[in-house]
Amino acid sequence: MSKGVNRELNRTPASVADRIVAEVGSWPEVEIAPHRFGGVEFRLGRRELGHLHGDRIADLPFPRRVRDQLVAAGRARPHHVLPDSGWVTFPIGGGDGVEPAIELFRLAYERARSARSRGAHARIPGSERGGDAQGGDSPV
Repeated sequence: MSKGVNRELNRTPASVADRIVAEVGSWPEVEIAPHRFGGVEFRLGRRELGHLHGDRIADLPFPRRVRDQLVAAGRARPHHVLPDSGWVTFPIGGGDGVEPAIELFRLAYERARSARSRGAHARIPGSERGGDAQGGDSPV
């Protein structure tokens, strides 16, 4: 057996969390940091997209309406600590849970980008002084 083949056979597959971190962390402007309650969190600017507790669960914040839709569709569960909030918990449960977890993070990411874009429109020069919001140098 060649050395290259032997190395491939001895290679440890990436953990579930590593696979999620690699994907979500590759999206534009996403920052990865330790989460204050353990695990790793993903942020877009000041907004938390969600966090992982090892390979076991992902917790993500959504507006209550979206949380209710995700729970009703069976895509997530009410948050394991704050069940009456907009937060959801997704039990990853191994390799089969990687793609559905990434889909939830993608939803949180797209919502955050959309909110950020709306916020940028609100900061168009002149708009805070009651000026013409269509004029000037738009940041978008």
